[in-house]
Amino acid sequence: MASQINRIMSTAKKEVKRITTHTLQKMKNEGEKIAMLTAYDFSTAQILDEAGIDVLLVGDSASNVMAGHETTLPITLDQMIYHASSVIRGIKRCLVVVDLPFGSYQGNSRKALSSAIRIMKESGAHSVKLEGGAEIADSISRVLSAGIPVMGHLGLTPQSIYKFGTYTVRAKEEAEAEKLISDAKLLEELGCFAIVLEKIPAKLATRVAAELTIPTIGIGAGNSADGQVLVTHDLLGITKDFNPRFLRRYLDLFSEIKGAVGQYIDDVKSKDFPNEKEQY
Repeated sequence: MASQINRIMSTAKKEVKRITTHTLQKMKNEGEKIAMLTAYDFSTAQILDEAGIDVLLVGDSASNVMAGHETTLPITLDQMIYHASSVIRGIKRCLVVVDLPFGSYQGNSRKALSSAIRIMKESGAHSVKLEGGAEIADSISRVLSAGIPVMGHLGLTPQSIYKFGTYTVRAKEEAEAEKLISDAKLLEELGCFAIVLEKIPAKLATRVAAELTIPTIGIGAGNSADGQVLVTHDLLGITKDFNPRFLRRYLDLFSEIKGAVGQYIDDVKSKDFPNEKEQY
């Protein structure tokens, strides 16, 4: 597997010891797709980094898959810093992006800067991600003014779930699509190094990717974006009740782990574990 990864690496990646925002821009320019996944802990981050992942997102989706909340809203800045610190200790090469959680940047650019600085200083992360367009331009500008790289996020923005009331595909209507394009161009002008496009029509994502010079990362946005991101727990089949059209499960770890634990329980109950070779 390692040799296969090395064979498909482009010049953009082979020449760097660490993936940076500059590397991602070079990958877009050379037509190499960017692979991005989520991570929330040391062990998973270590595995994903060694597998050759380009970007790890310490997502506020930790609120769902790690803490069991219905939405991303409850997770706090302190909790995001904890998860980000754990991930940073597990990686050697990939770029780490951390979500600013709900309430840590909206409507207050000074608070946005303070939140971003805490993440960078206390976790050692490489960049932050904010959801929204023109309405958070001041926050993005202030964070960027401190030299902190910012990834944007447009389309379905989970932190605004109670505003929209649904996780359905966004920007299907012309007015919303035009606003998304306008917001994407604004984020590029402000200085964002990349933009996540979540759950929007593939044709719209194709247009955005073509009209921007910075990379776009899709999730439920077709294959024309410059990269793709999935929640690792979904990709590995640790979650079992989340089945959107865009998700491809590469493993069924829920069943595998359940089966392994069941076998362990049986072995303990039957006194098969530990055997003579497994004791001192």
